[in-house]
Amino acid sequence: MTDAPYTGMTRESWAATADGLLLALRPWASPDHARIELPGQPSAYGPDSDSLEAFARSFLLAAIRLHGEHGNDPHGVAEWYAAGLRAGTDPASPHAWPRPDRLGQAKVEACSIALGLHLSRPWLWDRLGEADRERIVDWLGTVVGEEYPPINWVWFQIVVETFLKSVGGPWSSADIESGLAVHESLYRDHGWYADGPERAFDHYNGWALHVYPLLWATMDPSADPKLVSAWRERLAQYVETAVHLIGGNGSPLVQGRSLTYRFAAAAPLWMGAVTGATDVPPGLLRRAASGMLAHFLDHGVPDDRGLLNLGWYGEWPRIAQSYSGPGSPYWAVKGMLGLMLPADHPVWTATEEPLPVETGDFTLEIAEPGWIVSGTKADGVVRIANHGTDHSVPGDQRADSPLYARLGYSTHTMPPLDREAWSGAIENSVALVHPEFGPSHRNGFTTVRSGVSVTSAHWVPTDEDHGPEHGSGRGGSVVEGPRLVVGSVLRGSHEVRAVVVEGDVDPSWRLEFSGWPLSADEPPLDTLEGNKAKIASNGLVSCVASSNVFEYDVRRLTDASPLGTHSAIPCARVQPEAGVLYVAVVGLGGPPDQAPHVSGEGRAVRLEWEDGWVDYLRLDT
Repeated sequence: MTDAPYTGMTRESWAATADGLLLALRPWASPDHARIELPGQPSAYGPDSDSLEAFARSFLLAAIRLHGEHGNDPHGVAEWYAAGLRAGTDPASPHAWPRPDRLGQAKVEACSIALGLHLSRPWLWDRLGEADRERIVDWLGTVVGEEYPPINWVWFQIVVETFLKSVGGPWSSADIESGLAVHESLYRDHGWYADGPERAFDHYNGWALHVYPLLWATMDPSADPKLVSAWRERLAQYVETAVHLIGGNGSPLVQGRSLTYRFAAAAPLWMGAVTGATDVPPGLLRRAASGMLAHFLDHGVPDDRGLLNLGWYGEWPRIAQSYSGPGSPYWAVKGMLGLMLPADHPVWTATEEPLPVETGDFTLEIAEPGWIVSGTKADGVVRIANHGTDHSVPGDQRADSPLYARLGYSTHTMPPLDREAWSGAIENSVALVHPEFGPSHRNGFTTVRSGVSVTSAHWVPTDEDHGPEHGSGRGGSVVEGPRLVVGSVLRGSHEVRAVVVEGDVDPSWRLEFSGWPLSADEPPLDTLEGNKAKIASNGLVSCVASSNVFEYDVRRLTDASPLGTHSAIPCARVQPEAGVLYVAVVGLGGPPDQAPHVSGEGRAVRLEWEDGWVDYLRLDT
């Protein structure tokens, strides 16, 4: 009997994948190895930054391999990367790296270099010549006293300066203390951080804000034990939740920016194993992390060149933010932290255990990001109803980011990411459709309670915004609309969405309930029947239905998603009246289960499910 009955992934297959990623980069390196110049769409920061990025992030993987193998190095990665470190930090070299005090992105990559040097210290740093060490220290030392944005970036300075401190280089206690204070300010509760002052809840919570603190604690013996204990407890709480956000197909929740990092979402799971700071069984940690890697391996990742390209499965550059270059996807290596652990560690010897979604249906509320989570065993889909995350703050009137502000996200679908999707809320939304400006935005909404939010509907001509795209919605002049009070009840594969429009309503507007997008290489099939719009593709069904008198339609897009050429979205529309309660049932799943019976009066909705369970939804504010 195999000990990996769900994924078939062993430590050996993980190691082979990691080594393959490292070796595939070598043909793209400069002769001195300092720069790895990968093909693909450059970032906003240019090729000097992008080639450093590819070196630094892959060096972190090389260090993980050296650490986990206690220096056993059949592919010579230590000397290969040592050569690159020598040349990259030599100001006289034609391939010298841009310095962190002169290029913001180099501040990010300096962290991967410092962390890699720490993890591989006996086999790389300790064997460098004194002059080489001095040049590396001089290059890293330019971070001291620099300003860093108050987000996960503070860890890039903390980690670098702590490594410098350990080797007798320059460092600043003020820098480290202020960075730690910012980190603590980002913590919300129950293991969840926001990546900044906005409601920016996404995978950075796991692959950055839980990973760096506990790795840093291994670098600095003087780390406050009370703080480290708090971080361990937060990680334990987060991992307990995180395993519920993985689909039976192994996919992480498809939500938030930097999705091209792919299986980096496994990083906090491995940190639970590395630190022991979790009660989640090692067999479940292993199954969850291996499931993510296997999911991408099964979908053609890496590509036929052995590279992690800008995309999700195949190459699809529009998934990237403006800061992402061809080397950016190599932060996926954070999802390989488990290779730091030896083959006899329990996480590698324990038999894989099923994910929560593989053991039965569940519903879970996560207060911090404002998510209601539903997993269904029959199809393996995990989906969320979102009333707390928009990468913004209450009252902000930018456009919606399709990565954050939609009402729903799942492990089996992806929001369209083309121009239309950034211009209007075209899927998984309750919106007012303007004849000129399209569907309205909910960005800047106010959360009333679990599953209920209030937004000042607005339209934004996003073509006016020519700035960089870092995850938030686009800006522009604002056309204001009325308030929408929107509520959700999510159970099984169905979500009941209800809305009341408050304020003046123009007769040219339509109220639209848009459902889950399905994308594939072949156009999804659609059915419009009576009180329902339904689409189907690859074993999944997405539908919108209502007992109200709606018009039904299917919105179709081409080349809007990395999941396939053709995308379809079921929609239901009605001419709205102020103060009237409108309700629709939105479904996503495999073989359709029974939708609830819905009845409403005033601002209250009663839902009776197939098994007799009754829910109530109130839209009073």
